[in-house]
Amino acid sequence: MVRIDGSKGEGGGQVLRTSLALSLVTGTPFQVVNIRAGRSKPGLLRQHLTAVKAAAAVGNAEVEGAELHSKELTFRPRGVTPGDYHFAVGTAGSATLVLQTVLPALLGASGPSTLVLEGGTHNPAAPPFGFLEKAYLPLVRRMGPSVEATLERPGFFPAGGGKFDVLVKPAPLKPLHLLERGNVVRRQATALITQVPFDVAKRELETVGRKLGWLAEERRVEELKRSPGPGNALSLEIESEHVTEVFTAFGERGVRAEDVAETVAEEARVYLEAGVPVGHHLCDQLLLLLALARGGSFRTLPLDGHARTQLETFAHFLDVKFSVNEVSPQVREVEVRGT
Repeated sequence: MVRIDGSKGEGGGQVLRTSLALSLVTGTPFQVVNIRAGRSKPGLLRQHLTAVKAAAAVGNAEVEGAELHSKELTFRPRGVTPGDYHFAVGTAGSATLVLQTVLPALLGASGPSTLVLEGGTHNPAAPPFGFLEKAYLPLVRRMGPSVEATLERPGFFPAGGGKFDVLVKPAPLKPLHLLERGNVVRRQATALITQVPFDVAKRELETVGRKLGWLAEERRVEELKRSPGPGNALSLEIESEHVTEVFTAFGERGVRAEDVAETVAEEARVYLEAGVPVGHHLCDQLLLLLALARGGSFRTLPLDGHARTQLETFAHFLDVKFSVNEVSPQVREVEVRGT
């Protein structure tokens, strides 16, 4: 049995989610201690517990320690079963992170699966639905499997209540090489609002125009319906010849709209100036896909703590080699090889 210290590296829920995903794929049982020891509220929160239960359902697993605030968990998978699944976080916790826990296993399952996920769809510190739809899932499809996601209703923090559907048609993952971004062919800044004054969106988009020079026709407001509670997110979509990246910041009570916009505009500016195809958040997701495909390469920004934690967790479950080479001060080339 693999034993993992959840306090190592980034020290958050990522170690647990990645371990669950790889345990399902490889059939390797594991025990993790010090779960989320690096967080102000350590142990399993509801979204992490939902991810554990989802993984247990998909993998017919025996689980010990699956309780709120538990700091230790033992997980023994007994085989992945495709099928129809419904997972609800029950709070504003991220439903997209629950999906990313079970999706790798379903990509290689013996048949198709459908999933209904409920909870937060637009959360800080988690991939929003738009990132899944526009940046992540297109790369999954390029590697072989077919995955389609449909947003039924948005769910913002703190109300939650979002819902989306996913259809997975498995296929072997093929290596992917993503070394060039190509020319930028489309830019779109979208201020998402629900039960929030229109002026908030207007100020965010004006700030993007000033900071990045994006034209009026590249900026729009989208008012979301059917949301259980108020919310605001500013999303910058950069479509290039070979990849689409999405950067998002979230409005918060007491935070100026201009500050929200400046934060995400700076993230997009760094990405654009580096000339790389893959940003920090997509890097985390792509590392796992290439590890499962046992091959591939991409260029990205200098690896952050999340990415390094991913690599450390992979070593417990997969026999693959990673090399990270400095191309320039702001560019790293990552190569994955099966051994």
